Amino acid sequence: MPVTLDGKLVVALSSRALFDFEEENRVFEQQDDSAYMALQLERIDTPARPGVAYPLVKKLQAFNTADTHRVEVVMLSRNDPVSGLRAFRSAEASQLQLERGVFTRGAPPYRYLKPLGAHLFLSASEGDVRAALDSGFPAARVFSESLMDADRHPTELRIAFDGDAVLFSDEAERVFKQQGLDEFQAHERTHMLRPLPPGPFAPLLRALHALQAAAGSAVPIRIRTALVTARSAPAHERAIRTLMDWNIAVDEAMFLGGLEKGPFLREFEPDFFFDDQTTHCTSAAAACPTGHVISGIANA
Repeated sequence: MPVTLDGKLVVALSSRALFDFEEENRVFEQQDDSAYMALQLERIDTPARPGVAYPLVKKLQAFNTADTHRVEVVMLSRNDPVSGLRAFRSAEASQLQLERGVFTRGAPPYRYLKPLGAHLFLSASEGDVRAALDSGFPAARVFSESLMDADRHPTELRIAFDGDAVLFSDEAERVFKQQGLDEFQAHERTHMLRPLPPGPFAPLLRALHALQAAAGSAVPIRIRTALVTARSAPAHERAIRTLMDWNIAVDEAMFLGGLEKGPFLREFEPDFFFDDQTTHCTSAAAACPTGHVISGIANA
């Protein structure tokens, strides 16, 4: 039988998302891809430092056991194949399970998300993230300057999501942007019993809950999720009812009414946070690994 990734949670990510290749990337930007390739080849035996997505990947792979492989991590990169050698060697040095990779040497890599059946794509390229989202895949641009700590909460994988334009569609956010807070509150009160349409990251939340259910007590780690949103009462009710309609429960919900998100994320300490607005991402990056979901009216 052919090998298949069916039934696995598949995470695709660029080499800059998984490892700290910012110095090497500056060489690429200031010179060209040949200089970048030469530098990566020169450093091939020097393991790269962890990147923004490293804590997330490390903990996701804890759901794999000797008997059952539940999570697949794939390198999906604009790098050339030679530079990809260093990424694989760095993964081996970090004891990450990385067996598959696609390297396109500058060509858009997002088109390979479909044959991979990816549940998440993380990249430092805004263009690749936009293209992936337009193709229907959960994707985020990593904030390379994010605070990282792969060792905190070793028995929990903590992931936090914004609501509108991330877990939910931007339907309500459009009302807020176009008509203001009062009309937004009135709209959400009127429609509180009608579930919000799913946003780009709803499939990932479902996949994480399916992963937790499949793993059960067979692994020494559990997933803890949080909804961190600028909504406040009375608009909170529609968000809660939407999750109830999806038969999905989050562990924590924060309805902040416009308060800065960073201080609250600093207390929750997620391994990754996803938001559609750059101001929230900038605040969050000082507290945790952060990804910008370039979708919805805020990014039109």
